[in-house]
Parts: sequence; C-alpha cells; structure tokens
Amino acid sequence: MRHLSTVLLTMLPALPLLESAAQPTADKSYRLVWSDEFETDGRPDPGKWRFESGFVRNQELQYYQPENASCRRGLLVIEARREEVPNARYARASSDWRQKRRTASYTSACLTTRGIRHWKYARIEVRARIDARDGLWPAIWTVGESGPWPDCGEIDIMEFYNGHILANACWSSGAPWKPRWSSVRKPLADFGGSDWASRFHTWRMDWDRQHVRLYVDDVLLNSISADEVAKPAGQAIGSFDQPHCLLLNLAVGGTNGGDPSNTAFPATFEVDFVRVFQR
Repeated sequence: MRHLSTVLLTMLPALPLLESAAQPTADKSYRLVWSDEFETDGRPDPGKWRFESGFVRNQELQYYQPENASCRRGLLVIEARREEVPNARYARASSDWRQKRRTASYTSACLTTRGIRHWKYARIEVRARIDARDGLWPAIWTVGESGPWPDCGEIDIMEFYNGHILANACWSSGAPWKPRWSSVRKPLADFGGSDWASRFHTWRMDWDRQHVRLYVDDVLLNSISADEVAKPAGQAIGSFDQPHCLLLNLAVGGTNGGDPSNTAFPATFEVDFVRVFQR
C-alpha cells in the first residue's frame, strides 16, 4: 500500500462473534505477544495505535484524521466520508500534491503501530470485513522501520481495489523509489463477489527467516522466499530481516483506488481483532 503499491462460508450475523484475546493460534509453536480486540467503545487505544494525518501517499483523495476511527461494540470501525475539509498543510506555491490541494473532498483514517510496537518475524492475524465498492482501497500492511521505501520493505497482507483482492510484498531493486514486487491479484468474483466481501474473513501473514506467506481464511495466496529478496546496496539490514510496524487504513481513489464518485458514503472497514504471535 505504501507509495505505488500496485484473497465459502455461511452468512455471518451483522456483528461478529468475538473471540478471546488469549485464544492461541492453531499452531502451538506460536505464542500471543500483542493483540487488540477493540472491546472498549470510543477512540482506539493510544497505547497501541497512532494516526497518520492529512494527505500521505498515492495521490489518494482522502484526508486522514483520527476522528474517522472508533471502537464500537467490539469492532474497530474505520469510516471514509464524503465531506470537504481544509488542508492544514496547504501552500499555494508548492509543487507537492500533499500541499497544493486547498481542501479535501473525502476523509478517512489510517492507524499505525509505528513508534509504539514493531515485530521481526511473526504471525499476524486480522479478522475484518471490507467494503468492496468502487473507489475504496482498504488495506492491512506492514513496513520496515529502517531505511527509505522500498528499501525498508513492505508486506501487503490484504489490499482491495478495483474489484480485486491482492497479497503483495516489495523490496529494493537497487534503484531509489523503484521497488521489486511479488504480487498476487485475484478477482473478487473468484471468492464469491460482493456477497463474500459482506462477511468477515481472516487474513494472515506468516513471516520467518525463509519466507513471507500470505493467506485468507487459511488459503495461501502468495509466498515470497528470502532468496528472492536482495539486501539494498550499502544498507546493513535487509527489507525482511528487520522489524516491521503494522498499518490499517481505508483509502479513497488515488493511483490504484479507482473512482469513488458514484459510491454512496460513508464507507467502512471493520476490524474484529488484530493478533500478533511469535515463536
């Protein structure tokens, strides 16, 4: 998702059946090291999450602000709204797209653990429900703590846009701002279309020294071998042998997100839980 980030169940009720934070993953070799079950109504826990603000990446249309994220009845709800807000960083003469927009026509939220928690090698599980309408770009992803993008590495546990579910990873190509990608892109229709998207699903990343593997509902979507990933020139630490932080966001439009103009708002990205396990 960062910069140019270019997966048949019976119907669940509108609210998910919540599970205990202490419930272990099925693999007994893992232990739970961090989680958020979003059980307390109100703002997300500031001891676990920070917020991005303003225009951030990908020429996206939304203005990020904390007000668009809340915990309600056991869910984290990230809400994208069609509303006009001023750009606090507006600079009339700037050539930077983040500053030259006087206002935004959409708002949303991006939560990150950057500066609070990060993990090197882990299993991350996120149970969530996406909004699969035009112009929406929900994502669950990680980025490394060291080095510029893409040298720091990025793992897209889940992205949705333009009718497709994606499971991606990228790393340094040796040239500034030009990543190498391993990307799997599957039409939503392969999973059951909008009916599938209307239900909660569990996305998972298994990351160790040898591989990054990305799943949805225990179905493997993508596997990246450490042998594929070259260490950036002059950098002591590689893309996937350093700690990563986690991000959850709902973007609108932008380089990949499509056209939201005919989509009714608000739109939501709902997260039941986030759980991090390590060996």
